[in-house]
Amino acid sequence: MSVTEIISRQVQLLPKSMQGEVLDFIEFLLNKKKRATTLRTKRKPGLAKGLVEMRKDFDEPLDDFKEYM
Repeated sequence: MSVTEIISRQVQLLPKSMQGEVLDFIEFLLNKKKRATTLRTKRKPGLAKGLVEMRKDFDEPLDDFKEYM
């Protein structure tokens, strides 16, 4: 007997209200799987190239902290 058949028989033993809960859980698992596969898509390096620019004075101390230095 397959897992699908066992699940089907077990669900049939439940009251209708609980069968609805099983359906909700199955839909939750399917959505979770869909989100997981969407997140695993390969990222392409260099897509943000040119969007971020470093200022020439990046490494200089900030004026707000001069009194502490």
